[in-house]
Amino acid sequence: MKSSLELKLTPAEAADEQIIHKRCAQKLKCPPDQLQIVVRRRSVDARKGEPKMVLVVDAYRNEAPPAEARLLEDVPAPTGPRVVIVGAGPAGYFAAMELIMLGCRPIIVERGKDTRTRRYDLRNLMQDHLVNEHSNYCFGEGGAGTYSDGKLYTRSDKRGDTMRVLRMLVECGARSDILQDTHPHIGSNKLPGVVENLRETLLRYGAEIHFDRPVTDFLVQGERLVGVRAGEHEFFGEAVILATGHSARDIFELVQRHGLALEAKPFALGVRIEHPQALVDQIQYRQCPRDPFLPAASYRLATQAEGRGVYSFCMCPGGLIVPAATAPGEVVVNGMSMSGRDSRYANSGMVVEIGPSDWAHLGDDPLAAVRLQKQIEQAAFAGDQRAPAARLTDYLAGKISQDLPRSSYVPGLRCGDLDAILPPAVGLSLRAGLEFFGERLRGFKTEEAIVVGVESRTSSPVRIPRDDEGLFHPQWTNLYPCGEGPGFAGGILSAAMDGQRVARRVAEAVGGR
Repeated sequence: MKSSLELKLTPAEAADEQIIHKRCAQKLKCPPDQLQIVVRRRSVDARKGEPKMVLVVDAYRNEAPPAEARLLEDVPAPTGPRVVIVGAGPAGYFAAMELIMLGCRPIIVERGKDTRTRRYDLRNLMQDHLVNEHSNYCFGEGGAGTYSDGKLYTRSDKRGDTMRVLRMLVECGARSDILQDTHPHIGSNKLPGVVENLRETLLRYGAEIHFDRPVTDFLVQGERLVGVRAGEHEFFGEAVILATGHSARDIFELVQRHGLALEAKPFALGVRIEHPQALVDQIQYRQCPRDPFLPAASYRLATQAEGRGVYSFCMCPGGLIVPAATAPGEVVVNGMSMSGRDSRYANSGMVVEIGPSDWAHLGDDPLAAVRLQKQIEQAAFAGDQRAPAARLTDYLAGKISQDLPRSSYVPGLRCGDLDAILPPAVGLSLRAGLEFFGERLRGFKTEEAIVVGVESRTSSPVRIPRDDEGLFHPQWTNLYPCGEGPGFAGGILSAAMDGQRVARRVAEAVGGR
């Protein structure tokens, strides 16, 4: 007989399987040797007093938990139609796996490099300030998430089966903890290996994967899309899934050049804010140092300020700020954490919602929002990848800092005037929002914190539309915009689920199993 139980334990107790077992037996009033326990959900409750771990468990009395069949085993080799997938991020790879299971043969065309080779370009970017336009923190195998954290939290459960995606990641080498944690996370030191295992699985079951192949054109016969061109190479299929990331500006231009519909989309713009992790632990847990059995503390903040939404984005406890530029002459920052989240620093995007009125002065065509994004990133550039920054207290007082505390950002910081970079309306709302957050979290507003510019790649500034039912583009019915780049996802998990969903529609349309 199965019973579902909720346990509230100290962090040390929650790390001890014997104690969990004992508490379940006490609740069910039965001998411990009659039970087998499966932890289904784990979260931290730090609202009052000492932080507690909340576990949701299934206790099986006098029976074994049901075995779950592996998802990525015994998949028949696909013999059906070929489908071209542009992009080897989570949307592209999970679409490819779903297509294989449905009998179709995916051909993945990726502008960047495989995870192992990509590391050298990241090192050149961090140490020598050299930007490779096709291989960086945004572009390459696994997409932007591979080397910028691997957070797997989403509120888009209605888009698909989150547990199915998580189980596939575990089968490819991710820790099984991600099946239990409320905010699952793999880490930038672990996710590349998981992505490599997913690639090997795809290849084993019949996918083709082509790296260093930036798509330069669509192949069209009559009025029908038949494939893509990547320089001298051509790839043909019965359908094309466009699963590029949110920074693929050349793909947006290609879509526009072919006269296909696309539209500017609201996004968010702001800075990265970095605190000492010990300070965030003190604010959230009221502990310093924190209990060794507790995870590094995080926060999620949101408010309305000066008529705009202001919120934290991609919070990275125990993390690093990294350079996310995709072209020379621009500065963009993002955040990441290793699996242990053991850096001395915590950082988060702190961003302001923007919309059509903010880019109206740059034109009324669909790429005006992209031009605004690019303009701000170029304004943040001053000869290299050093990022403009200010102490939080100076920024709130409207001052340019004269010095800066140490930071996790390897390329280096420079004292900068963020008001000369961000649009005035964004700065007004950002300051008001930060003041409000400082009132909510005692200690948040400190000269030890810094704001670093610019956080501008929060989501795609463009949407490539698709039919609500068929998920294809309204003008080319065998072109399927997919994932974060075309504006239909926001993060690894939602992009993967969108890839699966699109793949199922493609298989229906082209005659898969």
